[in-house]
Amino acid sequence: MRSTTTRGRSVIVGLTAAGGLAAGLLVAPPALAHPDHCVSKDGEEIDESECFTDSQIAEFDDSGAPLPTPGSVASSPNLRLLSTTPKSGIAAGQDAYNSDLAFVDGYAIQGNYNGFSIWDVRKPGAPALVGQAACLGAQNDVSVYGDIVITSTDSRRVTEACDAPPLRAPATTDPNAEYWEGIRVWSIADKSRPELLTSVETDCGSHTNTLVPDPANDRMLVYVSSYGPSAAQKDCQTPHDKISIVAVPDDAPASASVIAEPLLFPDGGFAGGLVDVGSEAFPQGRRLSATSGCHDITAYPEKGIAAGACMGQGVLMDISKPAEPRVTSSVTDENFTFWHSATFDNDATKVVFTDELGGGGAPTCNPTVGAELGADAVYDIVDGRLEKRSYFKIPRTQTNEENCVAHNGSLIPNTQGRDIMVQAWYQGGISVWDFTDSANPREIAWFDRGPLSAEALVLGGSWSAYFYDGLIYSSDIQQGFDVLKLDDRAIAGARSDKTGTLNPQSQTRYTVGASGRSR
Repeated sequence: MRSTTTRGRSVIVGLTAAGGLAAGLLVAPPALAHPDHCVSKDGEEIDESECFTDSQIAEFDDSGAPLPTPGSVASSPNLRLLSTTPKSGIAAGQDAYNSDLAFVDGYAIQGNYNGFSIWDVRKPGAPALVGQAACLGAQNDVSVYGDIVITSTDSRRVTEACDAPPLRAPATTDPNAEYWEGIRVWSIADKSRPELLTSVETDCGSHTNTLVPDPANDRMLVYVSSYGPSAAQKDCQTPHDKISIVAVPDDAPASASVIAEPLLFPDGGFAGGLVDVGSEAFPQGRRLSATSGCHDITAYPEKGIAAGACMGQGVLMDISKPAEPRVTSSVTDENFTFWHSATFDNDATKVVFTDELGGGGAPTCNPTVGAELGADAVYDIVDGRLEKRSYFKIPRTQTNEENCVAHNGSLIPNTQGRDIMVQAWYQGGISVWDFTDSANPREIAWFDRGPLSAEALVLGGSWSAYFYDGLIYSSDIQQGFDVLKLDDRAIAGARSDKTGTLNPQSQTRYTVGASGRSR
């Protein structure tokens, strides 16, 4: 395999054998679903066979892109940008990618590959940076409860120290090499000075994390999602058909530890495969990811269920015994290359799954790729089983210099019986869409910036877009921290909502009280 550079972009050329097809077949796109997977960073190696080539991207029809000019901005009339605060401090720099968001008591926690930031968002539209924690490691996805923040590290570091460099060759191919990856537990009692309480190593690290309360045992449980096993990784061996569960005691969070590693896929899960050979977008094939762990889990503790996006399949889980989750329903879909995330409706009668085609680093929002790939899929839950009803994808064409695919979003509360969510699409911007009718979802608002560059695909765009206390907050990989306001009758009741704590991967039920406010 070889790597060259064209138009300022890394051009990856690789050969991969797949199934019973002839060796030498070029296969796209990535199975590892880091948006920076095809960008060499900190000397880390990349799997070149997993990335779109420049020639493939050049074949995508982006002629209908409405915003081809860098710096241009457009939106629907009912969604407007209130403020953008540029990256600074530990988050500054093109390679310091902003990641996920979580909220607690009027503060937003924003992950970044260099650590995390704390924003005071109690004054609508005027966020103030109040503290940062410097700690290296992709992706630093975040969850929060009370004064505790959990961050995920899915990058093999030489030690558990926050400033430890990544494992580098030749150690990266040494199955006996020592390294650390997992979750970190922080105190933000003093928001100006976050304090690292402990680091907990987990098999295959932690790509994302999900909080599940366990009040009967006076602790918070953290479901740790990880994947990508390899014989070259001492603590991430094949098979990896499990998750890790870390317990964080209420009275001693610094003593957090792994208490269980439940096997979710005793049959090995979906084996993956090759489809779309000879199609316009993928003439040489599109590889469906095999299941080897989960990318993300969304829990709904009050309902005793969770939805897992597990690389090759989507699953429902019974979490009525929080330390003993078990899969109760599973689905696969030839249009889903990589099952990325999940969102329940308020009544837990539906699940929206996302497909991160291209790992978040490729331009897949165009007519060539089409409306059913790199999209959302809406499933009804019928007698405990998942039944697919439709797909949803933003209707705007993006340029070939914009990474675009379905990504993180959250349900909007108190919408008078309607199912509405806000969602990030990387450089495809932000979409607000209604899936009340599972078979006929429709967009009701959107916000979009033009490409970061007209000459090269620069990794960027909205990583996460969530609704909190009446506004939409977006973590933009490059632009910083966005605040937007949605003016739409459909969410009139949500404008005065006071949520308190919001971890979109740990859903709570929104109920409407006499005042009309959700609680």
